[in-house]
Amino acid sequence: MTIPTDSVRRFRLRGVNAYLVSDGSETALVDAGTPWDRDRLLGGLARVDLDPGAIDRVLVTHFDLDHVGTLASLSLRDDVPIHLAEPDASHLTGASKPSLRSLKGAAQRALGSFVERPTNPVEVVRDGDELGGFVAYRTPGHTPGHTAFVHEDHGVAFVGDLVRESNGRLGTLPAFMATDAAENRRSVREFAARCPPVDVVAVGHGEPVTEYGYGALKRLADRL
Repeated sequence: MTIPTDSVRRFRLRGVNAYLVSDGSETALVDAGTPWDRDRLLGGLARVDLDPGAIDRVLVTHFDLDHVGTLASLSLRDDVPIHLAEPDASHLTGASKPSLRSLKGAAQRALGSFVERPTNPVEVVRDGDELGGFVAYRTPGHTPGHTAFVHEDHGVAFVGDLVRESNGRLGTLPAFMATDAAENRRSVREFAARCPPVDVVAVGHGEPVTEYGYGALKRLADRL
């Protein structure tokens, strides 16, 4: 499914989406696929006549193998910041490890050996931070540091794994895939209450909801 704006591009990677956002003043990459997605991501950039040197910032919704996998291999400029909330930011840099108190944390630790640590500066994101044209909304539950990024000018909410799309509907991922499934449901409800009425909900898994995405998000929140 195509996002109805030339300023936002979706890259279909290995079971996960990454997004490129250009607003005339800067170009941002939202999430970065698995470690095996480098060629696909570079191919996607080439199709829009860009190379990694054109990326000005990277926004990461959360620390998971399929969202941070190419950060160290994309040949970003050395000064390009990677924005990520704690404790996921420290997991990415290797300063800390995911907790073993959940199956999710144990899986993150096991798969962490496949994650090459990026050398770019990792800047910690807080709720309400403005990053270029984006606003950060902390949405913990899938991981403790999960964060959604909303670009209101483009009418798009980049929600990572807060929700997923299946058969045209939004839902949450299976409970065992969350650090805290109850907290994730709470984050969906709170985000739906705070999010501006965007047209597009750009998910990490599944098809972006491109027509009144806010309505789909609100309906899910009302069911939880």
